[in-house]
Amino acid sequence: MIVKKIAVIGTGYVGLVSGTCFAEAGNQVTCCDINQSKISNLLKGIMPIYEPGLKELVQTNVEKEQLHFTTEIEQAVRDAEVVYIAVGTPMSATGEADLTYVKEVAETIGRNLNGYKVIVTKSTVPVGTGKLVEGIVRNFAPKGQAFDIVSNPEFLREGAAIKDSMNMERAVIGATSDKAYEIIADLHKPFTSNIVKASVESAELIKYAANAFLATKISFINDIANICERVGADVTKVSEGIGLDSRIGRKFLQAGVGFGGSCFPKDTSALLHIAEDCGYDFNLIKAVMETNAGQRTQVVEKLLAPLGSLKGKTISVLGLAFKPDTDDVRFAPALDIIPQLKALGAQVKAFDPIAIPEAKKQLGSLCEYSEDLYETIKHTDACIVLTDWKEVKGLDLVKAKRLLKRPVMIDGRNLFDLDVMHDLGYTYLSMGRPAVYIEKVMVSHVI
Repeated sequence: MIVKKIAVIGTGYVGLVSGTCFAEAGNQVTCCDINQSKISNLLKGIMPIYEPGLKELVQTNVEKEQLHFTTEIEQAVRDAEVVYIAVGTPMSATGEADLTYVKEVAETIGRNLNGYKVIVTKSTVPVGTGKLVEGIVRNFAPKGQAFDIVSNPEFLREGAAIKDSMNMERAVIGATSDKAYEIIADLHKPFTSNIVKASVESAELIKYAANAFLATKISFINDIANICERVGADVTKVSEGIGLDSRIGRKFLQAGVGFGGSCFPKDTSALLHIAEDCGYDFNLIKAVMETNAGQRTQVVEKLLAPLGSLKGKTISVLGLAFKPDTDDVRFAPALDIIPQLKALGAQVKAFDPIAIPEAKKQLGSLCEYSEDLYETIKHTDACIVLTDWKEVKGLDLVKAKRLLKRPVMIDGRNLFDLDVMHDLGYTYLSMGRPAVYIEKVMVSHVI
């Protein structure tokens, strides 16, 4: 591998992790951001996100002087041989990817182009963004200045991002020239030998197609779970039976409360708009999104079955992050379910070991927050499991039952054994599995 000078513009999840891992591979990396506070904190070793192993890896590479942080984006671009665009592409009000930041960065790169550079889009962007970036850069760059555009999408799982970066299943490189492809392929040699060479447009679509397919598997098994509940089947056995088929695989076949996070909701919506823009009616993705939204309402319906009215009741919610080992609450089930509980008259106590600061920004005073699992459960009328944190998976069920006013649990992650919950005397309703009723109080209700 030939050591490169790399500028990574954007120090969010993708930019910070990718830049740090490129530095760990021996490159000279400068991570840039217009947010002075974020850069100041990074220089002090304070991470803007929670990701296992990231802080230590950042500190190691800063000490080795292979990783740098700055707000001087223009100088970083001029000094770099490869410039990565890793800014946010949030979902707009219409569901499309908002390319405002990408366009601004492209202009900055163009104005500071002082020699041949490979300009790489790492952000998740709609098909055609590569050409858009190329046009903007060319418009602001010195006349005749050579550069190449590459699409190099990320496939990081929050909570396992360092592992995914350092041991990639594959790298996708869509380039406008063989020269640019070889440069970016060389950067990835320490991480993987599986490299997909594609056009820029194909690389852009690969990212959306991958996330949409995984989201489809989740919604499919959740639909199957809903059928299981109606016919007396157990979705965990159905998942096992179909997942052992090598053509299907077992991953992403865990029924639950639906997907959330920074990628699946945003990317399925963006793919739907890409399809609409080219005149294709993507009904499958519409159904995936509809099923996912419905899973959150089902959790509340399950709670109403044993409790009846929630007015005056106190409910404990176990988990605010959309998944364990992250503080990300974007599109987390808790953000939908807690307001529903409040609207039905309940008081809510919420547990999470990491994500409370982020959740407070969205939920405010809608609930009482705690990092103590058992204090959260104490004196509540029922608890709802929304995130499979290790603390929740390791819950002392005997102690929890003793602390609850009523032994009622709604499990959105299917963490516990049905026979164990029955023997312990819980009213236990999970996703796609037979209900365990100890105190059966069926009350008609309307959400």
